[in-house]
Amino acid sequence: MKEERESTPDVTQNGPKIYVDADACPVKAEILKIADRAGVVTVMVANGGLRPSHDPMVRHVIVAQGADVADDWIVEHATARDIVITSDIPLADRAISKGALVLGPTGKPFTPDSIGMALAVRDLKQDLRESGEIRGYNAAFTHKDRLNFTNALAQAVQNALKKG
Repeated sequence: MKEERESTPDVTQNGPKIYVDADACPVKAEILKIADRAGVVTVMVANGGLRPSHDPMVRHVIVAQGADVADDWIVEHATARDIVITSDIPLADRAISKGALVLGPTGKPFTPDSIGMALAVRDLKQDLRESGEIRGYNAAFTHKDRLNFTNALAQAVQNALKKG
């Protein structure tokens, strides 16, 4: 049984939306700033711990605890004209299959051409971690990553607005 709780009223908008896999997203502030400038609705989806916003263009969706519950919600609601922000490669794959544009928090786009390799590398790294061959550390998030993301999202939003 899914729990869905919104901290702001549902915002009706015909244009593109930005869906954020918000539980561990390091670029929330950048997303909100770009979306505000462009007048795009942002939907932050998480299992909890989101700081509420009074901005009517920002919607918070708190879903029930559980594996992939936030991912399932995003995939259920995203459309081909929307942007999904996530570092979760299986979620990126599912969002791409719906036609959404998908960006990682470093600004790297996930595309139909690149998602297969990203999934394969993810699975290989998981196998290597489980066998003890490598440790589970991710690269540090840098200022350059933040800048790359900001530029990529600004361009993605402009492209989505042109498509309509």
